[in-house]
Amino acid sequence: MTDSAESPIRLERDGDVAVLVLDDPPLNLFDERTFAALRQARDEVASSDARAMVFRAEGRVFTAGVDVGRVFKGVSGSTEGTRLAAAGIRELQAFESLEIPTLALVHGLCLTAGLEAALGCDMIWAAADARFGLVERVVGLTPFGGGVQRMAERAGPARAREFVMTGGLYGAEKMLEWGVINRVLPAEELLGKGMKFGHELAAGPTIAHAATKRLVRAYLDGGIAAADASVPGIAGPLIDSADLQNAVESFLTEGPGKATFEGK
Repeated sequence: MTDSAESPIRLERDGDVAVLVLDDPPLNLFDERTFAALRQARDEVASSDARAMVFRAEGRVFTAGVDVGRVFKGVSGSTEGTRLAAAGIRELQAFESLEIPTLALVHGLCLTAGLEAALGCDMIWAAADARFGLVERVVGLTPFGGGVQRMAERAGPARAREFVMTGGLYGAEKMLEWGVINRVLPAEELLGKGMKFGHELAAGPTIAHAATKRLVRAYLDGGIAAADASVPGIAGPLIDSADLQNAVESFLTEGPGKATFEGK
């Protein structure tokens, strides 16, 4: 587990749920070491037996975004800019490629790279006080880490343009209205209810959840026709899973809703 006192990311386990904790006070700013620690923790999750992942942060904000002084000071030339952008995209895609259900729990400010990491999770729950922004315009940039297109994916292109071009801060209720996040909770309930939901996901048929993630991605990449064409190859093999066989037997002998799953 990633637990170095100097690491901005702490990886914990709560039963079958892996918990990535961003903890770099006072503002949980992202720099090269944050990206490296996030990558290491995510890789540990991918190679573990965790059946769901929660991404959360300590402190009064989720993150105030990228540490501009550390990340961009002295950076020049299109080659270096291209490298940074390619690295940002790789990080987000790696988050999305995790085969287990993933949930981000956001409170306070959630800006730039941290928001992009949250957008890489399957679902986002937010505290009522949360505020979201891709504010790279203040330094003359467009987001490097895939935030533009993922905002467009969730909220639609017109709203994504507004969100990024204005560099504004948008509240949790607006993000819920736009379809960017899944749920808004009182701040004091976010962690408890979020972790409870994480455990519910982990206790479910996680290989079926992985198939659901692949089908959603097939739809997003190619539309209904592409997703339909993918169903036989993605969903069909689930028939041979132990989870399905055991759940069918449980359904027939005990009734619906009594089955337990092992992700096999």
